[in-house]
This record gives sequence, C-alpha cells and structure tokens, in this order.
Amino acid sequence: MPGTLVKCIDFPGGRKFEVVIYDLLAEPTDAIVNAANGGLSHGGGIAAAISKAAGSALDDEGNRIVREHGRVAAGDAVVTTAGHLPFRGVIHAVGPRMGDGNEEEKIARALKAAFLRAHERGWSSVSFPGISSGIFSVPHPVCARGYLRAVREFFRDYPDSSVTWLRLVLFQGPLLEAVRKELAAS
Repeated sequence: MPGTLVKCIDFPGGRKFEVVIYDLLAEPTDAIVNAANGGLSHGGGIAAAISKAAGSALDDEGNRIVREHGRVAAGDAVVTTAGHLPFRGVIHAVGPRMGDGNEEEKIARALKAAFLRAHERGWSSVSFPGISSGIFSVPHPVCARGYLRAVREFFRDYPDSSVTWLRLVLFQGPLLEAVRKELAAS
C-alpha cells in the first residue's frame, strides 16, 4: 500500500482506518477530502495544492455551490469534481477556526459529513488530510482527537456504509506526533 503506514485499526465488517505518511494527491482511494474554508476559496496549504492539480473545473464548481447555496458552514462538507485528479470527487470539509468554540466537536462533525458525502455516492474509500490544524490554528491535540472521533463515530453510526476504508494522510511533523499520542492513549 502506498505511503508509510503509521497505524491500521480494524473495525467490524471488514472496515479499516489507516494513518499514513504520504502525499494526499497520490492516494489510491475513491475520493480525497480538502481542508476547506466556507467560501471554498483555495488560497494556501493543501487546498491550494488540490485546486492547482485539479484545474479550473474544481474552482468553478465550488464557486457555483457558494453562489447558489451560500458559504459552507463549519462542520459541513460538499463535493465537487476532482477535475484532472484521478479521484471520483473532492470532498470539501470545513473545519473550525481556533476560538469558534467546540473545535473538537466541529472537526469531528466536518469529517463525518465528508464521509457521509462519500457514502451517499456509494464510494468505498476516502483519504483525508489534517483539517483546522494549519491557518485555522486549532491545537494539534484537539485536531487529533477530532479526527479519531470522526472515524470511530462514523463507523459506529453507519455500520452498513459503502465506505469501508478511511486514510488519514499526513506529513512528518507535530500534527502526526499528536495523532500518534492520541492513538497510543486510546
């Protein structure tokens, strides 16, 4: 399997969750999650990398969604085309900014919404990056708890989901270390 496996957790029904060190844009899954903002603008970080690689179709569709439905609320997720990327779609999850309150809950809610968007489309695998951990400044331990909570709650709440494989894709660094600590504590 691509990347360096940090941890694999098996869930009932043959479902699994992996934490890997890898490049999100090279993932072998049906869809990837974008760490989005409510306006679906892709100014920096992973959002900018996804936008650049996908091409204008992703931005055009995101702009249409915001124009027709308004900004995407923190804790929610929407799907666009993957454009030139080899995925069936890109799921834009909007996490909270530090100071919004209930950051861990909102991170978990945003990721569960992303996984649910994949389920609604019958996709089986989703890779996601760290969300809210960059310019949104949520402390890494809070983010790590939110990511693991989202996976556990989704698999618990949707035992018959088409989504059977989730991958948290990170680079080496402090966020990965916070995830490692959270995995060891749980």
